[in-house]
Amino acid sequence: MRHFTEAATTSPGEPWLNIAIFGAFVAVTMVIVFRASRNNKTAADYYAAGRSFTGGQNGSAIAGDYLSAASFLGIVGAIAMTGYDGFLYSIGFLVAWLVALLLVAELLRNTGKFTMADVLSFRLKQRPVRIAAATTTLVVCFFYLLAQMAGAGGLVSLLLGIGDQLGQAVVITVVGALMILYVLIGGMKGTTWVQIIKAVLLIAGAGVMTVWVLALNGFDFSALLDQAVAVAENPAILDPGLKYGVSDTSKIDFLSLGLALVLGTAALPHVLMRFYTVPTAKEARKSVVWAIWLIGIFYVFTLVLGYGAAALVGPAVIAAAPGGPNSAAPLLAFSLGGPLLLGLISAIAFATILAVVAGLTITAAASFAHDIYASVVKKGKPEPGAEVKVARRTVVIIGIVAIIGGIGANGQNVAFLVALAFAVAASANLPTIVYSLFWKRFTTKGALWSMYGGLTSAIVLIVFSPVVSGSETSMLKTEAIDFAWFPLSNPGIVSIPLAFFLGWIVSVLDKTPEDPKKQSEMEVRSLTGIGAEKAVSH
Repeated sequence: MRHFTEAATTSPGEPWLNIAIFGAFVAVTMVIVFRASRNNKTAADYYAAGRSFTGGQNGSAIAGDYLSAASFLGIVGAIAMTGYDGFLYSIGFLVAWLVALLLVAELLRNTGKFTMADVLSFRLKQRPVRIAAATTTLVVCFFYLLAQMAGAGGLVSLLLGIGDQLGQAVVITVVGALMILYVLIGGMKGTTWVQIIKAVLLIAGAGVMTVWVLALNGFDFSALLDQAVAVAENPAILDPGLKYGVSDTSKIDFLSLGLALVLGTAALPHVLMRFYTVPTAKEARKSVVWAIWLIGIFYVFTLVLGYGAAALVGPAVIAAAPGGPNSAAPLLAFSLGGPLLLGLISAIAFATILAVVAGLTITAAASFAHDIYASVVKKGKPEPGAEVKVARRTVVIIGIVAIIGGIGANGQNVAFLVALAFAVAASANLPTIVYSLFWKRFTTKGALWSMYGGLTSAIVLIVFSPVVSGSETSMLKTEAIDFAWFPLSNPGIVSIPLAFFLGWIVSVLDKTPEDPKKQSEMEVRSLTGIGAEKAVSH
């Protein structure tokens, strides 16, 4: 077992070994993506993998999609630095799946075809609702992509000892280029197989490290906690409130964070899109159960890994590392198994980033091509093959935007950035999804006010919060720039209820009710799945 000095954290392990292991992973997955791409002939093949995956396979892919760099790098770092309060991220991310299972998975699979907008526009006016849904999808995907790209920059700065901004920018560009390649070639089928492989590797790698850390402490979790307290010289890492109990504002901030995490998952476009890759609603339900088991096991591992990093590496060393808190998991791997384990775990972390950004990119591209181009511009009658061509061009544009944004967000805690994406998703999408599926009086105007109101309020509150300016941890770190008037770091506690309220009040006041036949048809289809494979545009 290795102990660290401050200097040792500049570039632990062997940079060339790390690159070789990562290169091997990219080569293997690229071969799989090429093989999967042979059948990408129609829009259903490209967006929904021809609906050819089983519940178990799709559940593994959902876990691969959901267990992002935030889960592995961000949460382990958060637990190592803030103990109990860091683990609250894990609890929030896991509990959120119950909302997805009970409220959304099966009904969404029955009602839609390729994207979230298919469901929202089913009984509402097509054009305005699709534009709004595509807008919210693109914004949520952008926030989530920022987190993954920031994780890539932090990870490589640690592995290769690249401390300068230019070097990290080059790395983020390479990750973005690989992501574009995966999605252009493989579509949803190739992306799904990458996510399944990555989920297996990530859970296995985290499991090995968890058993190793526990073995060093005689499989006594209490002994591990005692060691973490001794190394951190801070008993408070075992108690609630180290991060979120400092003041009344931070307690409200925690409530806001929890609300965003629990409600955000059921509204994440890239997670919702996965339900369309299975042939039946039963398989959609089965895939969520699989995902809950896999994700739950992984989040139990993060508790051991986080406190293991605090005990074996130490919060002070983690904070001083080039990647900051995001370096906790790789540094723990180096402490346990030296350069080889560090290389393997880092390659898995890279695979995590690549798989998630590929899933996000294809979701954003599908939303633009299917909802804006095919349904709005071409009024549901695009030329054969044109929709997939537009989707592929969109992939390139999204990739370039993600690279630029990732360079700007480099250095931020990725778990924190993902929490913002969850807040935007829960504010902009969830109220409209719930109202569309369960409330007969919901109207087009209510949907538009809810989506645009939730999206705008979430983004405005983030811009004028301590996240962007006014504190040492802000994106704009200079003290001279301070335009923060909203005291909370997560806007969910304000923006989510506001979006629900806007959807309700505008629908109640709207004097133009929607077509009751469409409402009845949607109710029957969502509950039974009858007609789910037909085109959704009317």
